[in-house]
Amino acid sequence: QVQLVESGGGLVQAGGSLRLSCAASGRTFSRYAMGWFRQAPGKEREFVAAITGSGSSTYYEDSVKGRFTISRDNAKNTVYLRMDSLKPDDTAVYYCAAVYEPPTYLLHELGYDYWGQGTQVTVSS
Repeated sequence: QVQLVESGGGLVQAGGSLRLSCAASGRTFSRYAMGWFRQAPGKEREFVAAITGSGSSTYYEDSVKGRFTISRDNAKNTVYLRMDSLKPDDTAVYYCAAVYEPPTYLLHELGYDYWGQGTQVTVSS
């Protein structure tokens, strides 16, 4: 089993940047594909980005493509989400998630087994 803890959220002006981190427990972090999701009040939880265990492949939701970058450091058991050119519509609670390889579907929350508690990102205009 994996425990995930997100950090790095906060308040930022539109156009600014934040880097979220997700620290994972365990010794087999590289065997887990990782994803980032977000949920704003009154909205469904939505996929943001995902990365395979080795980091060789990444996936992004269309609205964040070119602005957000997902990466991982398997030696540190950590996955990151760098968010640039932030918009007010990016305001949400951001969650990281993990699924043991082989992953099935990384672009939906049902494809993941483990979840962090979330970190709030607020983008002001």
